[in-house]
Amino acid sequence: MTAGRKGVLATWAKAMAASLRSVVRTRRERLIIFTRYPEPGKAKTRLIPVLGPDGAAELQRRMTAHVLREAGALVGRRRVSLEVRFEGGSKPLMRDWLGFGVACSPQDGANLGERMERAFADAFRARTGRVVIVGSDCPGVTANVLESAFRALAGNDLVLGPATDGGYYLIGLRRRAPELFDGPRWGTDGVLRQTLEKARAAGLLVKLLAPLDDVDRPEDLPAWERIARSYESSARAPRISVIVPALNEAANIAQTLATAQRALDAEIIVVDGGSEDHTAEVARSCGVRVLSAARSRARQMNAGAAAANGDCLLFVHADTRLPWGYGECVRRTLSGPGVVAGAFLLGIDGGGPALRMNEHLANCRARYLGMPYGDQAIFVRARTFREIGGFAHLPIMEDYELMRRLRRRGRVAIVPVRVLTSGRRWRRLGVVRATLVNKVTVAGYRLGVSPDRLAAWYRQRSGASSGD
Repeated sequence: MTAGRKGVLATWAKAMAASLRSVVRTRRERLIIFTRYPEPGKAKTRLIPVLGPDGAAELQRRMTAHVLREAGALVGRRRVSLEVRFEGGSKPLMRDWLGFGVACSPQDGANLGERMERAFADAFRARTGRVVIVGSDCPGVTANVLESAFRALAGNDLVLGPATDGGYYLIGLRRRAPELFDGPRWGTDGVLRQTLEKARAAGLLVKLLAPLDDVDRPEDLPAWERIARSYESSARAPRISVIVPALNEAANIAQTLATAQRALDAEIIVVDGGSEDHTAEVARSCGVRVLSAARSRARQMNAGAAAANGDCLLFVHADTRLPWGYGECVRRTLSGPGVVAGAFLLGIDGGGPALRMNEHLANCRARYLGMPYGDQAIFVRARTFREIGGFAHLPIMEDYELMRRLRRRGRVAIVPVRVLTSGRRWRRLGVVRATLVNKVTVAGYRLGVSPDRLAAWYRQRSGASSGD
């Protein structure tokens, strides 16, 4: 083996080892959200006399969305895995509600204590070092509160967020403590006191967070309304413009737009490239702005950027779903020193080790080479995008060319959170063939093959439209 090949293999091995260490670190902290499926008549039942069955269920939906947004912001700051444990409904219903980007499992146990203990046990069996469970009933929970809980576990065995009704809205542990969940009368005003007594008897080091209001009864509603008004009326600068180029994506675009609409202050622009199906009509029915442009992903994205009002531009393929808290992830990433652009980790919708390996290799390339591709939801400051002239008018490789120019200006950062893109291309071609076609296309572009020739070759080999 030549010295050059040995050097390449050594560099690759180091990158793989770093990636594996990153995976281990990712699993060291887990945030588990306890919530209920918002079914009218079964959600927030104590509020039904005031809000009615539908109103109480809608409040459950909005409060869960609130804590998920804050959890998404936390994930943008530190390597925390996120899980939702639910009552009521089913996994398909939860997936329809929350999308595919959130891991959901039913709560298991006869009472709240058993359900929390089993959630902790599952997390610690998976070698998680610090685990925090938070409910969806407390509107005062923010990313800062959640981060404080994980930080407290660095020097304490137990962290509790006291609720003003005598319970707690959050509990965190760094090892199993089943004795905490055996005995308290759940749903009474003595739960916090009894839990603290059990913690002292077990010799646990305890940290208490600031007390917050739960919203369970009609008299609690002003606490939600006060925080909700403040949260939902605030214009978080800089504003993000989400730009979605689309071509014959009527089957996928509604799901994509639903995830984009999770950010309260995002401007969403769909740019249709002359679809022959109902893509534009479906997009308009979702309440977003729809433009038309010549059939070319690069031209469509440039047209969307020209019409955008945001300070940050986020380019999302029409078959890619954004994670909760994506807006905060984008803002925080672009505020980092030397960062000019960024993207998310890649997740591919579908099962099997071959797809997982494809994800892994794509994410290694993005992290260590600073070369994410378009299906990873690239984002950039609007001013920078315009200064470099936007996407080159190429029939293919427009994302690759943009990244090359951006890297000359500074660092391209990768958010440690996944977007979920359709696996249709890999399913249609097979993972090996799809990967080889992509690699040959990139190699041809780097060797100077005409983009028009490459685009024709790519379509012939993959049977793809420009929407893929």
